[in-house]
Amino acid sequence: MLDPATASAATILEIGIVLTIGAALIFGGVMWLLMRAVRRRAAGPRQLNATLWVVGGGVVFPAVVMTALLAYSTLRTVQLTTDGVDETSGRIVISVTGAMWWWEVRYRDPASGGEILLANEVRVPVGRPVTIGLTTADVIHSFWVPALAGKVDMIPGRVNQVRFEAARAGVYRGQCAEYCGDQHAKMALYVIAVAPDEFERWLAAQAQPASPPADSLAQRGHQVFVEQRCNACHTVRGIGAVSRIGPDLTHVASRVSIGAGELPTRGETFRAWVANIQHIKPGARMPSFAHLDDGALQALAAFLESLK
Repeated sequence: MLDPATASAATILEIGIVLTIGAALIFGGVMWLLMRAVRRRAAGPRQLNATLWVVGGGVVFPAVVMTALLAYSTLRTVQLTTDGVDETSGRIVISVTGAMWWWEVRYRDPASGGEILLANEVRVPVGRPVTIGLTTADVIHSFWVPALAGKVDMIPGRVNQVRFEAARAGVYRGQCAEYCGDQHAKMALYVIAVAPDEFERWLAAQAQPASPPADSLAQRGHQVFVEQRCNACHTVRGIGAVSRIGPDLTHVASRVSIGAGELPTRGETFRAWVANIQHIKPGARMPSFAHLDDGALQALAAFLESLK
C-alpha cells in the first residue's frame, strides 16, 4: 500500500494520507480542548459561553471539516477510473474468477482466439492499460492488489472490473479481501508486471500444450497422475486432462507459487502439497494423498515439476 506501482494506487495512498492527517488534527484538537477543560476545572469554575461551544465546536467545526474531506475524497476517487491510463496503447483484457480458495485466470490467445487458462497468477505488461473482469464461482470474494489498485468485490452473477497500468516491473502480492470461508487468509495471488516483449513471449508459451514427460521418473509420475484420477479435477492441456473443477496445471511449474500463494514452486513442495494438502490448507477441495508410497510421490512431483 505504501509503495504504489500505478497512478490509481498512488491516488488511493494520497487519499489515505490526507484523511489520516485530517482525522489526526481533529483528534489532537479534541484532546487539547479536553486538557484545557480539565485544567480549568482544577483551577475553579469559570463562566463559559455554552451556546458558542455547542454550535461552534459541535456543529460548525465538524460540518466544515467533514465537508472539505468529503469533497476532496470524492473528487480524487472519481479520477481513479482514468488516472495514468493511456487508452491508445492497446488494452489487455484478463478474466479472474474467485473460487474457494484459489483464482482462475483466463487470457485470450491472440493467435488462435481461444482461451488460455491459468491459476493464482496474473502477468501484465508494463506501460499498457489492463482491464481485469472479476466474478466468482461460489461465494463473494474481493480482489485486492494494494500496490496496483483498490479492492473490488467479486459477486455471484455479476462481472465487475478493475483497471490499472503498471508503471514498473515487479512482483505484487494480492489477497482476497472479503471473508469467504475457512481458508480465506490463504487465498493469495501474485500479479507480475514484465516488459511488453517478455509478456508476449510468456503468453505465447502459456498458449502451448504441456510437453510430454521426457524422463522415466516424470513418465511414471504421469502414470500416477492418471491412476489417482487427478485428471478428474485438473486440466493439463496436451496430455488428456480436461477438467476445470480444480486449477489448471498445464504450466504449473512456471508459476511463482502453488496453493494460491501457499508454497513456493519447487519439487519438494509439490510432494508436500500432494501428500499433506489437508494439513497445509484444511478444507481445500482436494484430498491428501499420504497413502501413496515415497516412490509414487517422488514421481508425481517430478511430473508436476516438468510442466513448465
